[in-house]
Amino acid sequence: MTRTPPTAVTRVRLWRWRRNPLKRHSDVVEAWIVLAGWLLALLAGIVAGVAAARASESAFTARLAQLHPVSAVLTDGAPRTPAAGGGYAAGRVWATVRWTDQNGTVRTDQVKVAPGAPAGSRVTVWTDQAGRVVPAPVTGTAADVQAALTGALVAPAAGALVWGGVRLVRGSLIRRRMAEWDEEWGRVGPRWGNLSGGVG
Repeated sequence: MTRTPPTAVTRVRLWRWRRNPLKRHSDVVEAWIVLAGWLLALLAGIVAGVAAARASESAFTARLAQLHPVSAVLTDGAPRTPAAGGGYAAGRVWATVRWTDQNGTVRTDQVKVAPGAPAGSRVTVWTDQAGRVVPAPVTGTAADVQAALTGALVAPAAGALVWGGVRLVRGSLIRRRMAEWDEEWGRVGPRWGNLSGGVG
């Protein structure tokens, strides 16, 4: 019966400066700054993204509260051929509609409708508090998607901003370390030349 030799277990080091005789105090400070910077950037990104998404949802809700749908009637038949071009209302045509507002005033305006809609067809238009026709508000899934996209765009920007601040702090620390090395070499350098016989 053959015995299998025991396998060596390698320990994973989670902290690169642990028990390192070459570590300096500035190395430990820099390592903590980098760790804290990553955590702060991640936290700032999450908080900013969630806050932006909620603000976007609140804006959609506030706009919806200021508008109201009105049933209007086409005064004339809509053209059968839509104008060339894209946009949010591609494939629709302009037509005149008439409705009665909350004060009993009859109003008319131009809105986008399906091509070829006959006169007398009913369409829903959105009006503001002054009775003017406005684009339909973003609601439902479209509002949720736009709010999520807003949060997804803001989150990395906020994280990058925090990380940029951390990089500035770290750069300052590195410049200070280099100045200390220059100062130390100014003291040790002349003696080093004497120890090496004037060479180096």
